[in-house]
This record gives sequence, C-alpha cells and structure tokens, in this order.
Amino acid sequence: MPDRRVLVVGVDGVRLDILRRLPTPHLDALAADGFLTPVEVDEETPTMSGPCWATIVTGVRVTKHGVWSNTFSGNRLDVFPDFATRLAEKDGRRTYVAAGWQPLMQARGGGPLFRAPARSTYIAPAADTPEAWEDCDENIVRDAERVLVEDDVEAAFVYLGAPDETAHYRGCGAEYETSVRAADARLGRLLAALRSRPSYAVEEWTVLVVTDHGHADGGGHGGRTPEEATAWLAACGPGIAAPPPRVRHVDVAAQAFAAAGRHIDRHWTLDGRPFAAAPHAVLFDMDGTLVDTESLWLRTVRASAPDVDVDRVLGRSVADTASHLHTLSGDDPRDLAADLEARFLAAVREEAAPLPGALELLDLLAESAIPAALVSASSRTVVDAVLERLGADRFRTTVAEGETPRTKPAADPYLAAARALGVDPTACLAVEDSPTGVRAAEAAGCRVLAVPSFAPIAAGPRRTVVPGLKGVGRREVWTAGL
Repeated sequence: MPDRRVLVVGVDGVRLDILRRLPTPHLDALAADGFLTPVEVDEETPTMSGPCWATIVTGVRVTKHGVWSNTFSGNRLDVFPDFATRLAEKDGRRTYVAAGWQPLMQARGGGPLFRAPARSTYIAPAADTPEAWEDCDENIVRDAERVLVEDDVEAAFVYLGAPDETAHYRGCGAEYETSVRAADARLGRLLAALRSRPSYAVEEWTVLVVTDHGHADGGGHGGRTPEEATAWLAACGPGIAAPPPRVRHVDVAAQAFAAAGRHIDRHWTLDGRPFAAAPHAVLFDMDGTLVDTESLWLRTVRASAPDVDVDRVLGRSVADTASHLHTLSGDDPRDLAADLEARFLAAVREEAAPLPGALELLDLLAESAIPAALVSASSRTVVDAVLERLGADRFRTTVAEGETPRTKPAADPYLAAARALGVDPTACLAVEDSPTGVRAAEAAGCRVLAVPSFAPIAAGPRRTVVPGLKGVGRREVWTAGL
C-alpha cells in the first residue's frame, strides 16, 4: 500500500474575503494543486474557536462533542476524540500536534482538545498580545519543522493563532493582513519541511489548511454575520481536485482519516465524510463493465425470447434468466439454462473484447497498489474465458455465479470478494453497469461507480455515474461514490 500521510494546518480567525485579496503564495500554490473553498459554520455552532476547532478535529457536530465555548467543561471528547488521538490509539500511528493555545493542549477548563497524540509540542505565548502570539507561532513552527523532518510522522496538526489575536486587538486592518501573510510564510516552511523528509519521495501527503471562523471589521466574533460565520478550507493531495458542492468543518477530520489510509469505523458515528478517499479495493462487475459481453448476452437471450424485458435479464445469472424465460415459454428451465450457457460461452470466446478504458483503469490500480477483484453473475466457465482476455493476474480474487449462496442482486458476491481481500466492503468501490449489479454492490455497503450499458442508472448517495471507463483516472476513483 502507498505510504499515505496527512498534515492539517489550523490558522485561527482568518476572514475569507480578506484572504482572497492578499498575496499568499504558499496557500495559493496549494489551492492551485487542489482547491480553496468556503466553509460555513453550522447554525448550531457558536462562531468561537473552541466549538469550531472541536468540530474540525473530531468530525462530529457540537451537539456530540459538547464544546460550546472556549471553556471546554462538560465536553464528550472521551467519546469523540480528535483524529490524532484516534489514529494513535486505534492503529498505533505516529501522530503529532503542535499548538500554543492552552485549551487545545492542557488539562485546564475541561481541556485538552487533543487528548493523546503520539507526540506534541506546547509553547504558550508570553502574553495575550499580537506580538507575543507571533513569537509563539514562530516557536511552534520552528519545532514542527524539526519534528516533521526527523520523526516518522503519519498525521499532524499544527496550530497558528496570531491572526486571530491580532484581529481581537487591532481589528481587521493592515496589521491583521500582515499577520495573515506571516501565517502563509509559516505554512510555506511547514511544506518545505515535508519535502525535506528523507522518505518524502515514497510518501503521499495530503495537506489541509483550515480556519475556524472569521471576524467582524473591528475585531471579535461570535455572531452570525457572513464575515464571522464564513470559514474556509484549502486542500491538496492524492485524488483531490475541484471542491465538492459543499464542504463542512466536520469533513476535515473525515478527510484526515481517509488521507492517512484509515477507513472510518461506522461505530464512531462521525458526521463528516471525506471528499477524496482511495478505496481499499475496487470490485469490478464483468459483463458490460470490463468486457463487451452484455450485448452478446442480450443477443443470446433474444434468440430464445425476442421480446424479453431487458431489466429482467441484464446483470442476471443464467439460472435466473432461464427461470424467467420458463415463465414466457414453458420450456424446461434446465434445458434453457444449458442452451443459454453454451451459446453465450461460444460468443464470448469468439467476440469478447475489453471495453475502452478497462485495461488502463486496471493498470492504474496496480500502479497505486489497490487490489482489484472480479465479481460476476456469469458462470465460472464464462469468467475464466474472459480472464484469458483481461489477464487473470490483474485480479486478486474472482467470484462467479454459484460460488456464493445467492447471486446478484443479493449482496453475497460483493461481500465474498471483500472478505477474500480482507477489507471492509464499505471501504471498497464497486464498478457496475446494470441496475441489478448496483443494487448488489450497494446492499453490501460499497461505494459505486456506475457505467450504464443498456439500462439507465441515476446518480445517488454513494453512487457516481459516468458514461464509460475511458478517461477514468485517479481523481475519479478517489472521489467516486463520496
């Protein structure tokens, strides 16, 4: 598996409208490689640092984590911990947090927000003044640079607080803009530290830069004006391109887990979801998805029943189709099945060919170390004939009709493939061309990339529809079904 890692940089209190008119070359370069998009603070969440940062790093709303102000008393952070603590405790990941704001790091007033990362840096400002906070951020970044270069950090959070403090004391004028530009320069140093890692060439880093809230013109926040309630997120990394229609604060932690290669456990009940996540495996339908056999199948069926309903036979097994044809003709379903199988197999051996983009997508997955499986409603004989065209070594496992208690549209074939690969089906992407296959994949909990062949398929939750596999690349695979 690729060595996937994530850096989250939290810059407190940076107004989006002011940010957009400032020269911030490091943030601009990051956004050019990915995106920068507004994030609206939820109506239920006070526009204060405590509630917003708790939502950002836990991935749950304020009603769950229970941080309602800058005093953290009464929180539920033991139930909904920050992403750095979860990764350290659940998976033994090497996580790192660096911050100078006391509630984030120290057990006072109900804190800390970051409960137990593997490593941390806390350097408090000498005073609550803009100048002291600039010095604090400088010290934090200096230490973070060293740790990011020298330590085996897999997930990190670095907090910069000077812009927020400057706005509180001086308003959102020239000194505030200077502080924002200084934060951008410090971001550049953190990015340079990543690139200086001895193992950087074999690592895949995702970088997320986020603010918690904005400010009123004169400084301060807590209201619902657009200037206070509009935050933002910049993101770049594997699979990240244009922003989704809406990004929320709860999505940041979810994306951090995905960027670290960690599938979100449903028992965590996170409210966020990632906007780009490498699937732990890709499970392919065969007929009409990877090879042009669906037309051969329909031709075979129509030779016996010219007026057959396509929806009753598309993506179905030979046995299911024969059973349906029996209701139309009265012929023995066993004889029908044998005849269908023989004629279809002959057509596959003579005419089957990979569909445009199929081999290229399989090669991309191999290059990305993402296992592929073949999950078909066709018989083993037909599957093996197709594998001769596709290359059996492209797939870690294959599932054919009759090898599970039920076939599509039941979930059994997809569950069997995921089990054989040792992955959670909800972390898998299924690629299907028929409504029957989509129902099977979704019943197993998979994300779905649909490439409709003969029957239309509508987009839906955890389902992305594209016209074909040609042109489907890394970003499409990383974002499909999210």
